[in-house]
Order: sequence, then C-alpha cells, then structure tokens
Amino acid sequence: MKPMIRTLLCSASLLAAGSLLTGCIVAPAVPVAAPGDPIYAPVAPPAPYVEVVPPVPYFGAVWIGGYWNWSSGRHVWVPGQYARPHPGYRWQPRRWEPRPGGGWSLRGGGWVR
Repeated sequence: MKPMIRTLLCSASLLAAGSLLTGCIVAPAVPVAAPGDPIYAPVAPPAPYVEVVPPVPYFGAVWIGGYWNWSSGRHVWVPGQYARPHPGYRWQPRRWEPRPGGGWSLRGGGWVR
C-alpha cells in the first residue's frame, strides 16, 4: 500500500473513532447512603401512602411497608415489599424523627432481635 493511502486511511479511522467517542459522557457516581448511614432532610416527610398489600407470595413472607426516602433534595416514596423472615428477628420499620437542631433523620429499617 502506498504511504499516502495508508496515511489517509489511518487519519480517516482516527477521525471516525473520535467522532464516535464524542457521544460518550463520563459522569461521576451518584453518592448513595450505605446501610446504617444517617439520612437527613431539611423538611418533614409527607404523610405515608396507603398501600394495598398484595396477596402473600409464599408461606411465611413478611410485609415490609413503604416509606419516604430522601433523594436528590426531595422526598421519594419507596413502595413496600415482601421479604423472607429472619428467625428470631423482627422487622423494625423506617421512621422519620425530628432533629434537635432542625430537620429530620431517617432511622430504623432493619431486622432486630
């Protein structure tokens, strides 16, 4: 292959690859609270939704009611779900508690003895 054609093909390949990569966006990961990390909100959550509990999917399933979470600067409803029971434990529901300095803290949400 002649050097001129090889140079043109390499240039065209690089230009094509570069134009394909311009559509790629590298976004930072959204911070997510780890289990047990406190979640704070500056405003009280809305009243809980009235959930219609679906039929039990299997024997012994435990219904865990929905709750208001705090995400991206607003309250977001997380619907309830069934879970497998943990023998010797009970589910402690999530709850919002007022903070002494203002705002609200989301507490609970786990299996406890």
